Amino acid sequence: MTNVTMDLVDAIGEAFNANNIDAVMKFFSQDAVFDHAVGPDVHGVRFEGAEAIRAVFAGLFDRVGTVQWDTLDCAINGNKAYCEYRRKATFEDGTTEEFLSVDILTFKDGLIVHKDTYYKQRTS
Repeated sequence: MTNVTMDLVDAIGEAFNANNIDAVMKFFSQDAVFDHAVGPDVHGVRFEGAEAIRAVFAGLFDRVGTVQWDTLDCAINGNKAYCEYRRKATFEDGTTEEFLSVDILTFKDGLIVHKDTYYKQRTS
């Protein structure tokens, strides 16, 4: 079993912040699960498998000019990383979307097997 380290978590963040879907997917197992913050089920919308997860994040990267996650705090406990972020997306028309979020990342053999995301829902 590969230890979860801050270097690993930072490398994942760098891949996401590069908006590089191929780099991001190198960190997910083939049978990974991503539970989105929103959705009709208690866990939000669930995406199962690397291809489904690829489609979600590739779609995000395609919809925005850039999206960045600034790490506010991160703690590692066993095979889990608990990370707080300030997420900011800038769209092609110059508008922005910003909110605070938390990811709980569960690892097995150095790969993410479960990404559980929570975030503040902004209202106008």
